[in-house]
Amino acid sequence: MGNLVSTIFVTLDGVYQAPGGTEEDTRDGFEQGGWSFPLADDDFGRFDTEVFSRAGGFRLGRCTYDIFASYWPKVTDPGHPIAGRLNALPKYVVSHTLRAPAWPGTTVVPGDLAKEITALKERTDGELQIHGSGALVRSDGAVPYDVRDSPEYGTFELPEEDHGASGDANGGGPGPA
Repeated sequence: MGNLVSTIFVTLDGVYQAPGGTEEDTRDGFEQGGWSFPLADDDFGRFDTEVFSRAGGFRLGRCTYDIFASYWPKVTDPGHPIAGRLNALPKYVVSHTLRAPAWPGTTVVPGDLAKEITALKERTDGELQIHGSGALVRSDGAVPYDVRDSPEYGTFELPEEDHGASGDANGGGPGPA
């Protein structure tokens, strides 16, 4: 049985929107995309590689899925520590509007999230990872326990502040699509 694990790049003031690229997520006029990767170094790369090595599957919100699906399937090296895992392992997308996902290995999960989490964990070896998808993590029923009760926290601090994003870990941001 897998464990449900959430990984979110978040600034000190609670912003998680668009850490990877300038055009990644411009909702609500957000213009500071790509804030985390200029700060990345070898330690960051080792951390990211280690996180993905533990994955047995991925649970993604619709926005994160769209961002990932626009990039990672194009990285075709099966030995790539991130693309190899994302392209080979199952992806479960929580969405009420996605009907025919193009990324192989993707399943749309439109139903009862709490019930689905239990079933997904039961058939996952390793971690069932949620990357990004802050609205999904916050949404009712998405996580069947208070994340503050988690026995393990992993942090990777980046000395950056980003103000005015819709992806706000303190409760702002849009819900699942």
